[in-house]
Amino acid sequence: MSDVVEAGGFAEFGKVPSTTLAEVLGGAQVMDAGIRPLWGPGPRLAGPAYTVRCVPGDNLMLHAAIYRAVPGSVVVVESGDLEYALAGGNVCAVARRRGIAGFVLDGLIRDLGEVRAAGFPVYARGIVPVPGTKKGLGSLGAEVRCGGVSVRAGDIVVADEEGVVVTPAGRAAAVLRTAGERLAEEETQSLDDWEARHRAKVEAALKAVGYTD
Repeated sequence: MSDVVEAGGFAEFGKVPSTTLAEVLGGAQVMDAGIRPLWGPGPRLAGPAYTVRCVPGDNLMLHAAIYRAVPGSVVVVESGDLEYALAGGNVCAVARRRGIAGFVLDGLIRDLGEVRAAGFPVYARGIVPVPGTKKGLGSLGAEVRCGGVSVRAGDIVVADEEGVVVTPAGRAAAVLRTAGERLAEEETQSLDDWEARHRAKVEAALKAVGYTD
């Protein structure tokens, strides 16, 4: 895992908007728009990924994960299922009590009112009242694919109302440094400065494609 993580970088990543991380990392590290906050305004979420793969229609491995993930983890789940709930109110409540930062699920949950009332961050594809079974052997800690992005255990997941971005653990230090530089530059830039640079950029792009007024 990166030196940033060891130095408390998760807290620092929690201060960086997903939009900035998306600019630094590119779209390949951004989950598709179907993975969204299920209550809002979207609760910010940042932490190391604890990866889970569930058999479609089954939630056993996610339920096992809440007792194995270390506090501060973001549980990231690949399920490939949009008919059964991966978790409900009690599972989310226990996860919160055990210090898990939140869930990012390529699937569905239920008991949304309870989850919202508990203030537990869940990013997923939606809700359904039907519970999954607990008979399938998936995996814990293996590489998964969630929202179109490959996620490994320990990668840094940042989620907010703009989207979900995954920073590979090995690139954490460089990404955090670049993101910090961008944010510092933005803080010193007035709207007039931004407009001047933006207009020049737009005009140059128009010229490059052959547009004339």
